[in-house]
Amino acid sequence: MTDTTRPGGPTERPEIPTRLVVHALVREDGTVDADQLYAVAGLLGMSDQQIRLCVKRLVDEGRFTREGRGRKATLRAVADVTGSLAPDAAHVRHAYRQDAGHSPWDGTWHLFAFAVPEARRTARDALREHLLRLGAASVQNGLYVTANPVTELVEAHARHLGVIDTLTRLTTTDLSVGGVTEPRALAAALWPLTEIARRYDRLAAFAEACLTGLAGEPGPSGAERLTTAVELAVHFTAAMEPDPLLPPELLPRPWPGARARGLAATCWNRLRETGPHETNTPRLFALYSDAVRPAGGEASA
Repeated sequence: MTDTTRPGGPTERPEIPTRLVVHALVREDGTVDADQLYAVAGLLGMSDQQIRLCVKRLVDEGRFTREGRGRKATLRAVADVTGSLAPDAAHVRHAYRQDAGHSPWDGTWHLFAFAVPEARRTARDALREHLLRLGAASVQNGLYVTANPVTELVEAHARHLGVIDTLTRLTTTDLSVGGVTEPRALAAALWPLTEIARRYDRLAAFAEACLTGLAGEPGPSGAERLTTAVELAVHFTAAMEPDPLLPPELLPRPWPGARARGLAATCWNRLRETGPHETNTPRLFALYSDAVRPAGGEASA
């Protein structure tokens, strides 16, 4: 367990790479204040030496330039490095639509099969990874299934890879895998729902600790607020990235995903409210606030 006292009590968190902290503190003007970086990293249990080495690597790689030295330095991102910190906004918004009951399942399974020759192995691997990112599960070699209507996305990617001629797709309401036919049992057999639920439990626990701390007096310092934002981003991404976003009709009851996402959205809103009214804030806040805001309205717990 890791002591996360900014703000709240101890809760387990995924490992946070040092360079992710640097990326998370890139402000709207593309700069990182080194003094702020060292303060946040220290609250995350990172040493000054770790930060110095990380900054040196990022500068050597050409990802940042540096003006000044030590805590008085200013880093400037050569390109936008913050996009990887937030999960795909469309993916997240779909999750919140499901949570609100706006995307009911029609009972249709979507299946995709392909047989790409070894000579086109790179394209084959890319198509498989795309299917997995879209939440599909492997049924057997070269055959994948999902409950979500992602056909247009799969076909577009196969066409982009030049393997559309190898792709077969079909839909069915009568799916049997190893003799299992009941939809909820199929979902439990095909996707690692227990592990995904654990990730959401960790997200919910951290968000609750965050909200408790933000409600207390005195409020968090600037460095504590930013540290909490970084940790919340890591928890949220760790929970959302492996989630196939199966329709609620296929999930165990109770399912912790909706509650955890609601708490996370509330936490992001509170973090924004408790911060100073500055124009040059970390892009992280805008990225996540946009991601957790579903189309047509605000997310709420």
